[in-house]
Amino acid sequence: MRSLLLAPLLLANLASAASNAPPGYAQADDWLERQSQPERYTPLHLLDGRDTTAWCATGEDPAPITIGFKDAVTVDEVRVYTGDGTDRAAFKAHARVKKLTLTSVDAARSVTVEDKRGLQAVRLSQPLPGARFILEVVSRFPGASDEAPVCITDLVFYSGGKALNGTWLAPRLKHDARLAPLLGTWFGGLEGAPESFLSFYLDGTFRYTREPLEGGGPTSVTGTYTLSGTRLSLDVPKRGRVTLRHLKPGEEGTRGPEASLEVEGPLAEEWGREFRGKP
Repeated sequence: MRSLLLAPLLLANLASAASNAPPGYAQADDWLERQSQPERYTPLHLLDGRDTTAWCATGEDPAPITIGFKDAVTVDEVRVYTGDGTDRAAFKAHARVKKLTLTSVDAARSVTVEDKRGLQAVRLSQPLPGARFILEVVSRFPGASDEAPVCITDLVFYSGGKALNGTWLAPRLKHDARLAPLLGTWFGGLEGAPESFLSFYLDGTFRYTREPLEGGGPTSVTGTYTLSGTRLSLDVPKRGRVTLRHLKPGEEGTRGPEASLEVEGPLAEEWGREFRGKP
């Protein structure tokens, strides 16, 4: 499971007490109307605490959603508003999630809700620690047709009685078409067993973490980034500015069908020359 999720172990080791850090991104490979109106049902809507927005996806097995936090957190409760709660007609027309799973680096928890509007509080069977969680739809309440998309209006994470996201986070959760393909965690090292993780967050910060498979302890660096065209400029403490080039799927220079980030300059020898969008 480490090769699939790879939540930085360093963060978990540092988080001796539960962090109250908010989510830094929510991303998926696909969702309803992603090509025509990507901002309408974006996964970011899961985190904004508002019943005027919702995440929806089509298909029997919707693309999983990765939700990343800037620091390790310990989630002991979630509050779920299943379905499209933007209005009563949409709630009935679209399918509603009945059961979902949240998976971290080495554990998973199931969450089951009733078929009704509004937030439903669900205590996890055991607290779930991590810095990155994979949300997957397991079952649903049917919509008006077999092809109806499945939706969730809100998913609020709680730790020690404190909400980690909600309406106060909404202003930071605007869909940015230029930035969206870069948000999330990128992977460096061997395919299937990466050692380096580079995460970009909505607030303009990044975290680089290295977890050697053999020898040496984990290390971590945080800083800020800016985007200009297809290049990211990272301000790395004590190392200055580092540039990464975003290569889109199939573009010359990529090693496969997936997007990648190419590190330019001397730091490439230390960090590795390429980061992939998949482990």
